[in-house]
Amino acid sequence: MTPSQQAFTEQPTFSRADRRIAQRVARRLSYYAMRPTEIGPRLAELDREWPVDRMLMANAATLSIAGLLAGVLGDRRLLLLPAAVAGFLLQHALRGWCPPLPLLRGMGARTAEEIALERYALKALRGDFREVPRAGAWLPALELGAVEPGTPAAVQLHDRAAAALEAARR
Repeated sequence: MTPSQQAFTEQPTFSRADRRIAQRVARRLSYYAMRPTEIGPRLAELDREWPVDRMLMANAATLSIAGLLAGVLGDRRLLLLPAAVAGFLLQHALRGWCPPLPLLRGMGARTAEEIALERYALKALRGDFREVPRAGAWLPALELGAVEPGTPAAVQLHDRAAAALEAARR
């Protein structure tokens, strides 16, 4: 059985990278809490931010194509590069982790869920959910697709978004 899609990039704990990413988000939320007029442009930036899985796939495709070209046009030993990349992608698909992942996380690449949490915390700071009844205040966060209302993942998403918002208020 494979891990759920949500847990893919969360499985091995990259505690230092996770802490740095969480600290950056907390600083940004604090910054935007004092400057609500600047939230709109930040939301537009978040819409353009690539999640770590997308970065991983794009880099893998680039390395595979480059390795194939170099192997066909030059040294055949370079065909090992696309084979290794394919192995990493298979490992990521089956286990939710591969060797380049800690490197990308260390560079600050975030999961789609982490990006969505910042997005909804910013929207909450801006007051987008004032008219939403309290019980359904975090329902927009369920637009992620992989998270269904009432599931443990939805509860966890709500708790993490509430914690991010609480950190921003401090």
